[in-house]
This record gives sequence, structure tokens and C-alpha cells, in this order.
Amino acid sequence: MSSPAAKRLLGAATRLTAPWGLDLRVLATRLARLPRYRRERRRFAELARRSAHPIPFGDPYPILTDYAQQAGVAAGQYFHQDLWAARKVFARRPARHVDVGSRLDGFVAHLLTFMDVTAVDVRPLDSPVRGLTFVRQDATEMAGFADGSIESLSCLNAVEHFGLGRYGDPLAVDAWADALRAFARVLAPGGRLYLGVPIGRERVAFNAHRVFHARTIVAELRALRLLSFSAVDDADRFVENARLDAFDDAALACGLFEFGKD
Repeated sequence: MSSPAAKRLLGAATRLTAPWGLDLRVLATRLARLPRYRRERRRFAELARRSAHPIPFGDPYPILTDYAQQAGVAAGQYFHQDLWAARKVFARRPARHVDVGSRLDGFVAHLLTFMDVTAVDVRPLDSPVRGLTFVRQDATEMAGFADGSIESLSCLNAVEHFGLGRYGDPLAVDAWADALRAFARVLAPGGRLYLGVPIGRERVAFNAHRVFHARTIVAELRALRLLSFSAVDDADRFVENARLDAFDDAALACGLFEFGKD
């Protein structure tokens, strides 16, 4: 599909099928590159027969989407969000950090390189890692934590899922607000809360996530003081020290809030 009309048609079809786990763009790319894979496999087999270090062929394992890939990905919402929060925590070096629902293979892994972390999640975790303490708990209550007991707390791209049933949790329309109030309760005076949520046109995309106006988050956390606000826009550009209303019309930006408690 190379014509503009065909590309538009493929894009429209992909938007319909992607929520069901079928990305038609990826499928089309794989089909288009299959002849190249077959040619190169035959050529490699010919070269292998003349090699001084022959290694037998195993089962076919075609990877058809990496031919034009860059060296890596140093972009995207999760990349900028995890780096933003890790730098904030590293600068303060708290004695203890508690995280709620953030990526273990991203942000939490960053922190584990220089400090221990307590991770809270409603889902189970069977993956022991040195320095990581896991607490299985409903973060809408944070019942296992006393008032004002946490010096450093984070929740990155998690609170928007609470109460939608996506992860086996019970349905609760206001679970996101309950969690924010629980975070404010357990945060210690002088402590920091690092929060990342989708921002843009406010809506519930059931059962994937919610999208908030940035001011909605600040209003719900009025017991805390907003210290800084940054964002990652729809084009995956990091915007430091942004205005709260700058992303009200975004499709799916990421708001990064640093709150403090007096």
C-alpha cells in the first residue's frame, strides 16, 4: 500500500482493529518484507556452508519489522516520564521511596540502581529482586501505611486505570480520586509525590484508562502544593515547566506533577 488513499484506508482500518489486538500496519509491513527474509535466509544458508565455524540452522524465527529500525528508542511518554521522575528522586536521595503501580522494568529499575524501593500494586508479583520490597494492596486506600509516613512517593501512569476492572480490580468510578486522597494522607510533611497521568480531552476510554485535565488533578490534590508541572505532548516531546491548561485539547499527552506537603 503506497498510494495516499491506500495509506489512509489502512490507517482507518488499523484504528478499528488495534484495540482488539490486531495492528494492520504491522501485519502489512511483515507481509511486504517476507520476500526479503526468504531471499536473505537462502543466501545466508549458502554462506554458512562455506564457513569455518558452521552452526546448524534451527527453527525459522522471522523478525520482519527491524530492517529500518534506529539504534534504540530514547523518546516516547514512558521514556521521558520515567527519566523525569528518577532524576527528581535521585536529586533528593530520600531514605525511603514507595512506588504505586509504575513500571518495574522502567522507572522502578532506575531507582533500584541507587536505592531500595517498596512497590505497591493490587496485582501479584512473583519476581524477587534485590532491593525491592513488594506490598500487594489496594492503592485507593493505602491501608498499610500510616498518615504522614512516606517521605517520597510516586505513581506513574497507573492511577488512571484504577476502578476500570482492567487489572482485575473492582469497578469503582471514583477510584482515581480515592487514590489521590490516600496519597495525600500518607505523604509526610516535607515529602514529595511524583505523579504521571494521561492529560488532554477529559474522558474515560473504558476499560483502558482515563484522560484528565491537568487542573482536575491539582484540584483533587488541593491538600498538597504543586511544586512543578511538566508534560510530554502528543508528539512525544518533553515540555518542562508547562502551563496547566496547555494540553486541555491534547489527544493523549502525559502530565508530570511534583507535589509537596507543608
